[in-house]
Amino acid sequence: MLLSFCSASLHASAWHESQPTAAGKRSIKQVIKTYHNDSLKRLLPLFVAAKVDYPPQKITLLASKRSRRLELWADSGEGFKFINTYWIRHASGTAGPKLREGDLQVPEGIYEINALNPNSKFHLSMKLNYPNSFDLEKAKLEQRHQPGSNIFIHGKTSSVGCLAMGDQNIEDLFVLVERIGPNNSKVVIAPHDPRLLSLFPVPDHLPEWTGELYKQIQQQFEQFSQ
Repeated sequence: MLLSFCSASLHASAWHESQPTAAGKRSIKQVIKTYHNDSLKRLLPLFVAAKVDYPPQKITLLASKRSRRLELWADSGEGFKFINTYWIRHASGTAGPKLREGDLQVPEGIYEINALNPNSKFHLSMKLNYPNSFDLEKAKLEQRHQPGSNIFIHGKTSSVGCLAMGDQNIEDLFVLVERIGPNNSKVVIAPHDPRLLSLFPVPDHLPEWTGELYKQIQQQFEQFSQ
């Protein structure tokens, strides 16, 4: 179903840089060469102001679906510090976890970036490891056989099930994540910022296990305070 996600049908598959680059396609190396200098001009002052080395050792991205804010936090060995807030240009769905293919929901949970796509139809994209082990466990428990897949943080200003950041923002985030390695990047997605308003009580219409998920998300957010 084409409209269900920012799925593989919408993103050219180009995860392995070592593979030959097809005609008209870009390698990750080519993308970095194109955008690195301009992105560095925007990123470096932010890291200098925060007194964090660039590149950092690891980053965490905190996303709030309600406010459409994505916070960048970085750690260069002395603990995480706030770097910048990016506006999420579009995120479909409502509060609550993603449950199935085609529900139009942006997932909620704790994820990793496990691939960079230099040939996304949404300019550039970074693939999340949705469904993660928690998502798969709950899907199996409820016999949901198609929990969905292929969730991205990407460019442009429209999206169904992913986080659309706009082209310049995704260039900066793509360059940063490539520089430190995707495995050093964490993404936490919440229905709203639990540092401002508790995620509890959980709305009755959400699955019973949502409380377990929201406890994990709230604990993650509470580790970061500006």
